[in-house]
Amino acid sequence: MVIPTFNERENLPVLVSQLMQLPAVRVLVVDDGSPDGTGQVADSLAATFPGRVDVLHRTERRGLGSAYIEGMQRALKTDTDLVAQMDADLSHDVRYLPDLIAATAGADLVIGSRYVPGGGVSNWPLNRRLLSRFANVYVRIVTRLRIEDATAGYRCWRRETLLALPLSTLKSSGYSFQVEMAWETVERGFRVVEVPIMFVERAQGHSKLNRSVIFESALLPWRLRRRHAAASR
Repeated sequence: MVIPTFNERENLPVLVSQLMQLPAVRVLVVDDGSPDGTGQVADSLAATFPGRVDVLHRTERRGLGSAYIEGMQRALKTDTDLVAQMDADLSHDVRYLPDLIAATAGADLVIGSRYVPGGGVSNWPLNRRLLSRFANVYVRIVTRLRIEDATAGYRCWRRETLLALPLSTLKSSGYSFQVEMAWETVERGFRVVEVPIMFVERAQGHSKLNRSVIFESALLPWRLRRRHAAASR
């Protein structure tokens, strides 16, 4: 499980403790030099759970996509069969992880989806609900991806799938990274399955969503569409 963090010192111990209840799950925390001391908290957790929790310290905040790429590349150097990802803010419930893992028996990428039957969102204000819904409809229209929740960050990958993706060349730094990864997966003919989850708004800390993230996310689908057109020539 790769978990990027920035100022999540209250949430991280809770999340890691929950993950440690599941057998054979290992955690890699990728901390971008959190000024609130999240990195030190992660080091303490690694000492508490030796061999199951590791920490990758980065000296500056370089974006969510960059954190995931470095974490995935580190994970692929181990003997793991599956690489999962989730947010550190407790919005992704650990109880769904066994469902994501089980679904990899018939899929190359499994997405914990808010927008398939049985999924949903809890405690989000109306503007966030509308923004998220619109973003996914927008992505489907522009890119023609047949994924209901392409912006979702709760995922489980087969090792072979990640190895086939051009991780070192991906440029998305914000939440658009999720869309780009899904698109690259589908473009290579891998099978994507969505399983329902209930997404819960964070109780501690602050959302990392801002105007620059929204702007990047709006441009990415058109970049992907041009990339597909160029590859088809």
